Parts: sequence; structure tokens; C-alpha cells
Amino acid sequence: MAGYIITIILVLFAIGLIASNIRIVPQANAFVIERLGAYSGTWSVGLHVKVPLLDRVANKVSLKEKVVDFPPQPVITKDNVTMKIDTIVYYQITDPKLYTYGVSRPIVAIENLTATTLRNIIGQLELDETLTSRDLINTKMRSILDEATDPWGIKVNRVEVKNILPPADIQEAMEKQMRAERERREAILRAEGEKKSAILVAEGKKEAMILEAEAEKQSAILRAEAKRESQIREAEGESEAILKVQHATAKGIEMIKEAGADQAVLTLKSFDALAKVADGQSTKLIIPSELQNVAGLVAAATEIAKTTKEA
Repeated sequence: MAGYIITIILVLFAIGLIASNIRIVPQANAFVIERLGAYSGTWSVGLHVKVPLLDRVANKVSLKEKVVDFPPQPVITKDNVTMKIDTIVYYQITDPKLYTYGVSRPIVAIENLTATTLRNIIGQLELDETLTSRDLINTKMRSILDEATDPWGIKVNRVEVKNILPPADIQEAMEKQMRAERERREAILRAEGEKKSAILVAEGKKEAMILEAEAEKQSAILRAEAKRESQIREAEGESEAILKVQHATAKGIEMIKEAGADQAVLTLKSFDALAKVADGQSTKLIIPSELQNVAGLVAAATEIAKTTKEA
């Protein structure tokens, strides 16, 4: 009975010992194993069993990307301006063995390395360059830190300058400068606006004058055309009236001829027409010779008639 109990105890002890030496490595992790104090191997994701009393897990390493926000570090620029800059470092462990045995307290080592690297870079830049060269600072720091941490099994993916804090008097001077710059830009924009407004007003007046001149030109052309048409219509009316008079005169002459009037009658008719013409505003008349002869005959006939009456 006692032997049976001892056997059960030994079996349970063996099961417990084996169970205590079974390890499951989760995703994105790695275990560094030591055997009798020396590095034995690195366990990746999966189920593993270590040798009891000989193997031990020296370090559990996360392979995920990590972010470390370091506190502001005092730095001095090339033009002797002291400021504070805080940085953020994104890193990832690529070799668990080197990370475990490469450096003691790797995060503290990265922080100190970041501070010294930042001082070296800022020391080569002036204040204005520091404020406008964040990308340059980030790129240089990442390159230097990545190279320095490579023996530690760490890869630096990104370095970001979070805040740049110049002294209070420098900040005040920068704010005044920015305010003056904004006021200058405002004055320039206002002047440009006034200039454009004046140009638009002048162009508007110019176009109005051009349109007014064009309207006057068109009006003069229309008046001239109307006057010309009126003159044409008046001339046509006079021409038509003359034609009608000529037609009437010709018809009258034709009727006289048809009535058998001799040359003396025609001459008297012409004399009557001259008498009517003389009633007008003409001051000078040209009388044909035929009419002069007729006038002489009339005068002679008149004298003969007077003499006959006296006798």
C-alpha cells in the first residue's frame, strides 16, 4: 500500500514538473532561453518544453513596435539660443538575443543617445533653421539612432520632434515679428485690392465713354441717313411735280394744236405764261425775240385803235 502511494506521488510530481516546464510563446513575442546560465536559444511563437532544472527563460521580448516619449531636453543652437525639445522615438526589437545581452537598460540607453544626438544636430543649426527644419532633424536623428542601436537588436523606425520651446523673450519677439508680418501682408492685400478696384472703375468709365461715343456715332449716322432719305423723297416729289406740270403743259399745247390755233395764238399763250412768271420773285427775265415782235405788234395795234377813235 505504501509503495502504491509513493508511486502515485512520483507520477503526480513528474506530471507537475513537466507541466511547469511547458511554455507557450504568444504571437509577436519571443523567449530567450538560457541553459546553465549560458544562452541556449530563442523560442518563437508556439509550444515549447524546457529541460527541468537546466533551462530557464532569461527574457520575454515583445516584437511589436513601441513608442517612447522622452521629456524635453535642453539644447543650444548655433547662435547661442537655449531651448527645450522633446522627441518621440518609434522602435522595434528585431533580435531578442542582442536586445537581451547587448546593452543594460536599453530604453535608458536610447534616451541618452537621443539627447546627445539632438544636441549635436541642433548645435549646427541657427534658431530660424531649427524652427523650420523639423524634417531634417527627424531624418538625421533616425539615421544616427538606427545605426547606433543596431548592435542592441533594435531598429529605430521613426523619430519625431514633438515640441520646440524657445525662451519666453524669444517667443515674444517671434510673436511681434509674426504680428508685424501679418500687418504687412494685410497692408499689401489692402493696397492690391484698392489698386484693382481703381483699375476696374477706370476700365468701367473707359468702356462707358466708348459705348457713349459709339452710340453718338450710330445716332449721327441714323440722322444723316434719315436726312438723306428725306431729301431723296423731297427731290422725288419735286421731280414728280415737274413731270406732272410738263405733262399738263404738253397736253395743253396738244389741245391748242388740235383746236387749230395759229402761231400768233401760241405766242400769246407764251406771253401769258411769261406774265405769270413775272408775278414771282425773279428780278431778271429773258424774253424771247418772238415775244418781243408780238409785243411790238400789240403796241402798234393799240395806237391804230386810239387814232381811229379820235377820228
